[in-house]
Amino acid sequence: MIQEKIWNDWKVVIIGCLTLGLTPYLPEPHIVGKIRWVVGGAKGMQIMDWFDFIMHGIPWLLLIRLVIITLTTKKASSNINTQ
Repeated sequence: MIQEKIWNDWKVVIIGCLTLGLTPYLPEPHIVGKIRWVVGGAKGMQIMDWFDFIMHGIPWLLLIRLVIITLTTKKASSNINTQ
């Protein structure tokens, strides 16, 4: 029950994106470099690099998930109200 609240809490997810999702910040956010590497063909990526990519990407996936849930529930509730 507590875990469900944490994953659905906007504050926790946004803090996760700004910290784990972006660190280290300089010279560019770490996840940006990993995305570039994957888009470029992921040549030379090892298991640790993939783990790192997943770890830094999880907060962003949670954010995308929350946005989708919010938009679909608002759309569903507006459809119910108009009928």
